[in-house]
Amino acid sequence: MTDPKEELQRIARLVEVNRERMEALEAQLRRLEAVRMEQVNALRALESIPEDGTKGAMVPLGAGVQIIADIPSDYGAVVDIGSGIQAERTRSEAAEILSTRNNELTDLTEKMKAEFDQLEESTMVLATEFNEKMTAIESVDEPKSPVTSSTDDEPKRKPRRRRGTELTLDD
Repeated sequence: MTDPKEELQRIARLVEVNRERMEALEAQLRRLEAVRMEQVNALRALESIPEDGTKGAMVPLGAGVQIIADIPSDYGAVVDIGSGIQAERTRSEAAEILSTRNNELTDLTEKMKAEFDQLEESTMVLATEFNEKMTAIESVDEPKSPVTSSTDDEPKRKPRRRRGTELTLDD
């Protein structure tokens, strides 16, 4: 039979590991959502360009800076096709690539949310088990103290040390 205190420590470690994993999942979910939103914005921008092109389109460069450009009807877009390799594609092909990536990100996000929910449920069960076992141990460990007088209810003061001018934790 295992020691109840060792069992409590084991449960506490499991709860802590689960909480750390949940924090990591939350961080990953935030990053995935940021990437997804960036792709949604890029997709909207691609889809807003008319088939016959446009004149004077404002293309964002970042940091609130945009450049004005003319986009001919036959111009495509340069897309990262994987491993940092970029290739020119038609605007419709680029939009399809972004759409596919967004669907993949949405699926991944849903799987991660399900994993998070399952982990959260497991952590709550462990925390409840920990609290129940802790209560059981405390009720067994409570010493049977004799009836005390009313003077024992007052807090006792420790005598102060008076060696020189050094302060100690007791002072």
